[in-house]
Amino acid sequence: MLALALLMVVACKPKDRKTYLPNVSGKAGEVVVVLNKAGWDGNLGQTVRETLGADCPFLPIREPLYTLINVSPSNFESSTMFKVHRNLLLFNINPDTQKEGVEYLQDGWANPQCVIRVNGKTLQEALDAFCGEKTKILSALEMAERDRVIRNTKKYEQRDIFPKVAEVFGGSPHFPAGYVLRKITDDFAWVQYEMKGSNILGILIYKYPAESGADEFTLENIIERRNEIMKENVPGMLDGSYMTTAGPEDFPAYVEYIKYKGRDFAQTRGMWEVEGDFMGGPFVSESFYSKDGKEVVVTEGFVYRPSKDKRLYLRQVESVLYSWDWVEK
Repeated sequence: MLALALLMVVACKPKDRKTYLPNVSGKAGEVVVVLNKAGWDGNLGQTVRETLGADCPFLPIREPLYTLINVSPSNFESSTMFKVHRNLLLFNINPDTQKEGVEYLQDGWANPQCVIRVNGKTLQEALDAFCGEKTKILSALEMAERDRVIRNTKKYEQRDIFPKVAEVFGGSPHFPAGYVLRKITDDFAWVQYEMKGSNILGILIYKYPAESGADEFTLENIIERRNEIMKENVPGMLDGSYMTTAGPEDFPAYVEYIKYKGRDFAQTRGMWEVEGDFMGGPFVSESFYSKDGKEVVVTEGFVYRPSKDKRLYLRQVESVLYSWDWVEK
């Protein structure tokens, strides 16, 4: 009987707490900020809004990085709806608190949830803690949003595209259901998702021979190569028109160097336009060496959604780029 009882205890023991958590709620790009009225109306709230609600770069229409929802601590404690939100920024302001600084937690009340707790005995201490980690807080939220997209992409993947792209490039992003392979050659692939009203999410993958030297991933070289390849492979709707990069005098592009899950790449952000037509929008790309170092591989996501919000969709295509996997031979 004892052996049977022990077996039942082991069998009933939860394997993973996350299994029993509800799915997160809320829309992509939303952050619930738990902070009392005095804090929200004062310097702390203003700093939070200026940081998380700053203009999203490289969008022709002004859109904030995140949509903020302020909730008082009492309402948060009494409402399950807020506790299961996808992104929580909690301000723990208590003169008796023994904790200091910023804590980064996962899956507190739901899964997959990003929880950031800022501790302070006073509003000023909480403000100082937040200001000291603004960059890290933004990165944590960005990673949480990106990882959710990648997770759903792999769960509902358009599985016929990955092997075709990987055969040419040695690896591929994972593409959500609904994407179609429009074009593939021995050095270029075009994958696209078309929405209603001619709205487009596009992924371009291309490669070219690597050159020895330190200038491979400078902004100038990346844009020069991009324009050459777009002119050859991405025609516009009118005869003689083609995709190119918007001029630096209007929308200067920029590059930063990132390491993500063992992969080093140059991430470039800018605006694309069509030479000979009136089309354009934001793009983001990742440039990196092939496994043998003989070629440069570029993955690029772009959005065409004229006169409409683009923040959510730019994050989606960027997340697809981050899902890149090499094929082991």
